[in-house]
Amino acid sequence: MNSNRRIVVFVLSTCILYLLFSLIFSLFPAKWPSLQRINLLSDIVLQDTLKVQSSAGTETGQAVVPDTLIAEPAKQPLKNLSLYTLPHIVTSFSADTAQPALQQFLQKLAALKNGDQKQIRIGYFGDSMIEGDLLTQTFRRLFQDYFGGSGAGFVPISCPTSKIRQTVTDNYSGGWQEVNFKSKGKKDKLFLSGYLFTGENEWVEMRDRTVKESPAPVEMYLYYGHADGSMQVLVNGVPLTVPEQPNFGKLLLKRNKEPYVKLVSSDARLPLYGISFETPSGVIVDNFSFRGISGVEFGAIDTAFLNAVAQENNFDLIIFQYGVNVLFRPNDTNFNWYARMLKPVVQKMKRCFPTSDMLIVSTADRAFRYGDTYKSAIGIDSLVHTQAVLAYETGCCFYNQFATMGGHNSIVDWANATPALANKDYVHPNHRGAELLAGHFFNAIMRDYNKYIHYNRN
Repeated sequence: MNSNRRIVVFVLSTCILYLLFSLIFSLFPAKWPSLQRINLLSDIVLQDTLKVQSSAGTETGQAVVPDTLIAEPAKQPLKNLSLYTLPHIVTSFSADTAQPALQQFLQKLAALKNGDQKQIRIGYFGDSMIEGDLLTQTFRRLFQDYFGGSGAGFVPISCPTSKIRQTVTDNYSGGWQEVNFKSKGKKDKLFLSGYLFTGENEWVEMRDRTVKESPAPVEMYLYYGHADGSMQVLVNGVPLTVPEQPNFGKLLLKRNKEPYVKLVSSDARLPLYGISFETPSGVIVDNFSFRGISGVEFGAIDTAFLNAVAQENNFDLIIFQYGVNVLFRPNDTNFNWYARMLKPVVQKMKRCFPTSDMLIVSTADRAFRYGDTYKSAIGIDSLVHTQAVLAYETGCCFYNQFATMGGHNSIVDWANATPALANKDYVHPNHRGAELLAGHFFNAIMRDYNKYIHYNRN
């Protein structure tokens, strides 16, 4: 009994001393690092917290948080997630809204405008909202008119909308073997277009119709994958050796003011992706559209292959526009599953293209029939918020296309307008609507560009 009493007294005395030391070091912080860990009260003593402030410095109820936990938070710009709700702007979520969002990209644009002879490349990724070069053909033209450059950029060997694409006319033989995002089996060597083609004595001819009177010759490049050993293709009837590459290759086929090429593949072992029309200086916009996808499909592409693409054909800006295919059920409101699937894909793209700015574009409006009328999907606000949080957490910029096109029921209004701006499927803008969206998007980037010019003059 006496032994038990001594144990109780020892434990109780130890706890009292521990509590006493914890109280002392909470009131008078210790200078010894080893003693700073002695604090029984650490979970119940309240620490100083940052006040929630707007960009003007007044207290608000909006979620403004530091970018990271740092020793001196005042030296870091505050972030404001709620900026995603604003239409007609590109945001990096910086609470200082006078700062430009796409810093690296805008710096390159400014240098190009000031006379630097360089190429600036934009990779525009999307689903059926941009297939057939819809939206991107106007987006490209506006950039090239203001900053220079010529050519339609990358064009796959074939795709479902190749015959309705207005910027490039093409024709091809019917024996091409195709692997794409929807195929069974491995997809690790697909190109960013979601396609891979092989064929023996198969041919394709293309003519770029965007080139009018280019002051510089247009360069036409073949994009191809790995094959064992060098092989040959015919370019307008002339043999050309395709050197072996371990992952991805980009080979100059022709340099001419006439943007026309006919290519014949002589070996079915050589994987081909497509042909790019571009000038060595100015803005080039590649359309990477694939209908029915949500963006998560890029997770299947091999990292080493993407690294090789970045080495041979890097992008200054990557635009990710998806979401409408995530809204495939009219009553869905929770899209956390989508964020979990897409986040590692976005992070992978950022790792493989480390010098590229990345911009996530929200879904446009989509309507379903509820009762006797068509209305915006009831989960669309939730999806746009999910996409904005994804951009915020991965360090991407964000553009709210849904708000810019008018918000709720805008797709219904567009479809019922005279003349119509959207199709009666209440999903897809038509050519007029796509041109309007492209103008809004270009103007949003130009607002950011003008911020950059003003910010760097002061």
